[in-house]
Amino acid sequence: MDIAQRIKQNFNENIQTNMLAADEITDDIAKAAELIVQSLLGEHKILSCGNGVCAASALRLTANLQSRYEAERPSLPAIALNGDSTTLSAIATDSSFDEVYAKRIKALGNEGDILLAITGNDGAKNIIKAIEAAHWRKLKVITLSGSECDAITSILNEDDINIRVPSDISARIQETHTLIIHCLCDIIDRQLFETGEA
Repeated sequence: MDIAQRIKQNFNENIQTNMLAADEITDDIAKAAELIVQSLLGEHKILSCGNGVCAASALRLTANLQSRYEAERPSLPAIALNGDSTTLSAIATDSSFDEVYAKRIKALGNEGDILLAITGNDGAKNIIKAIEAAHWRKLKVITLSGSECDAITSILNEDDINIRVPSDISARIQETHTLIIHCLCDIIDRQLFETGEA
């Protein structure tokens, strides 16, 4: 195996996926950013969740909103539902792992809040149940998904936003999710605080 060539291949696949995503999902990202801005202006909060690497993406979003993205500004209300291992393990033990996010949404979510659910595959029952709980609590739902997430798409409401990365390769989906989160944070900061250059 030519290691350098393999590395270049990964870079090239990343670039191609991001270029395709820029053509296909820019409008969805813009709609999601506007929805989050309006929710925050209404003094609501952002709840996020994911599994595995997608859980890290949920934590990244929360860190960027509570702390800062690129410029100093007031903290914004955001909670990564996967960030509390004690509560997650209690729910998983007492109920089931499928309920770890749904129960937290039922406890913490209020009408006007937003759930940002992040997944790269279609088999995450806890993400599906989280979306169902968000609908029950009258939260708006934004999903970051991949091209093969039909079960997620099928349960979304008309007002929900699905930002669907045009790839079925986990690494490319996760990389693009990170870029999407950075785009959201950038637009949120500029809309709320007029940070950065125009």
